[in-house]
Amino acid sequence: MSEEQKKHIAATPLTGDSSMNWEELENNSPAEQKEHDLHSYESSLASIAENEVTEGTVVGLNKREVIINVGFKSEGIVSINEFRYMPDLAIGDKVEVYVENQEDAHGQLILSHRKARTLKAWDRVLAAYENQEIVKGFIKFRTKGGMIVDVFGIEAFLPGSQIDIRPIRDYDIFLEKTMEFKVVKINHEHKNIVVSHKALIEAELEQQRLEIISHLEKGQVLEGVVKNITSYGVFVDLGGVDGLVHITDLAWGRINHPSEVVELDQKLNVVILEYDPEKKRIALGIKQLTPHPWDSLDTNIKEGDTVHGKIVLVTDYGAFVEIAPGVEGLVHVSEISWNPRLKSASEFLKVGDEVDTKILALDREARKMSLGIKQLKPDPWEGIETRYPVGSKHVAHVRNFTAFGIFVEVEEGIDGLVHVSDLSWTKKIKHPEQFTKIGEPIEVVVLGVEKENRKLSLGHKQLEENPWEVFEQIFAPGTTHEGTILEISDKGGTVALPYGLEGFATAKNLRKADGSMPLAEEKLPFAVLEFNKNSHRIVLSHARTYQEGERREQPRSEHKDGQSTQRQIQNINLGQQHTTLGNIPELAQLHTQLQTETKDERRKTRDERRETKD
Repeated sequence: MSEEQKKHIAATPLTGDSSMNWEELENNSPAEQKEHDLHSYESSLASIAENEVTEGTVVGLNKREVIINVGFKSEGIVSINEFRYMPDLAIGDKVEVYVENQEDAHGQLILSHRKARTLKAWDRVLAAYENQEIVKGFIKFRTKGGMIVDVFGIEAFLPGSQIDIRPIRDYDIFLEKTMEFKVVKINHEHKNIVVSHKALIEAELEQQRLEIISHLEKGQVLEGVVKNITSYGVFVDLGGVDGLVHITDLAWGRINHPSEVVELDQKLNVVILEYDPEKKRIALGIKQLTPHPWDSLDTNIKEGDTVHGKIVLVTDYGAFVEIAPGVEGLVHVSEISWNPRLKSASEFLKVGDEVDTKILALDREARKMSLGIKQLKPDPWEGIETRYPVGSKHVAHVRNFTAFGIFVEVEEGIDGLVHVSDLSWTKKIKHPEQFTKIGEPIEVVVLGVEKENRKLSLGHKQLEENPWEVFEQIFAPGTTHEGTILEISDKGGTVALPYGLEGFATAKNLRKADGSMPLAEEKLPFAVLEFNKNSHRIVLSHARTYQEGERREQPRSEHKDGQSTQRQIQNINLGQQHTTLGNIPELAQLHTQLQTETKDERRKTRDERRETKD
């Protein structure tokens, strides 16, 4: 007997009822009634099938589970983790679920919201991509280059550059947040989806950007926010439109990096300097909103004044000195020191140095100033003729070599040149470094002074008398001397002679009596063919010594004292290398003799002129 029948019986009075059909009641068995009642109950429930998606209503939820009624005889339970993308889920909300099992071992309906979303997700994503629809997504976690977003139950990639129109410095602030996105790319083969939040912002700002651009004018002052800082300038957001403030337009003074003046997200006023509507480039300025420092420069400052300043920039050609905030002057490298060897300002100055300078030129209209440092010290070239007269002797220091001579410093700021031809009377010096070393002291004689051109000509060999006047007599053409061959070439050989002299013999004149050629370091007699004291040139011949010896005896030249030049030569040490008239008695004697002969000749000439006049 069913419950309904029992209730009906209980409600019927026990007193007799003529309307009661006892025969019908006996014919309906309890089993049949139960089956009838069960059929009626099941027909009142929703028809659901396993492995299908259906819609349900949230009837309860807690921290771990969501209870969903799908109209079945029992309610289903789904983990709340499957609804993380729906933080506002509430009782009464309609959600889609996937029926995994109508009844488990405990008689529980098994549902899955995640599988339901996945089955329909691709269809929704494709539809959103084709129709350019806006979708909602839940940002699950960070990954390389961006974030992973749950969209309709499918994981999509959100690149870091597509989160916002501004550079993102902290990605973590977006974790576990639900945001709106636009599907921008789908890879069907790899089931990849790329979404963008930036695209939505750009679309919203496009109209605003067009509105701003249409009203842009040169000289207009706008408020903006610092969006990005680079080494060359600052990008400012003007409300959907970006403009660049170049580093040179940030401040009147010189700065090393824009971060010294502004910081990210700072609000500031800027002025439009230039606007290119085709390229949509906007040049902005900040320093132009303040008066130019040159306009407030002390009117009493003039050329010739000494001013104190700080080095703000050093280049090869000079240094810039800031004498007041935003007011700079250039000290050219030539105005730093009297030292002529200074080639770069960095050799003398560095950024941050504080220096006193003299104003050499001042142009307030052009806002230019030329400064000098060396002018604060006396010019060493003043009075140069008095301190270094021609013929005076000094000790200098070797500073530099060139192929043609040696640059020496006689005092700070004054350099002179010793030409290679003025180093030695006798040695043939191919390069000055064979003669001395950098930093070594060297004795010099002043040969010439050009104050206007700041040139000082110096000599070293002039410290000694010119021995070539004497050599002219010793090495007269026709005389014979022993020499040592230094080197041989196709053209001839170089021969070392006494007193450190060198001569040259052609290949023909080098050949020996037996027809063979001599070797280097071989000693032979040589006859002088030519002697030029001005060019210090001696031409020799070994062949002449044996050719003429066969024909006649070599001529002898007698001096007034009865001694021949040839005999004088034989008395001199042939190996002497450094020759002075003071340390070789024979040369000194011959030099004195020549001077006496010269004086007698001049006296005789004067007497002859007087007789002619008389």
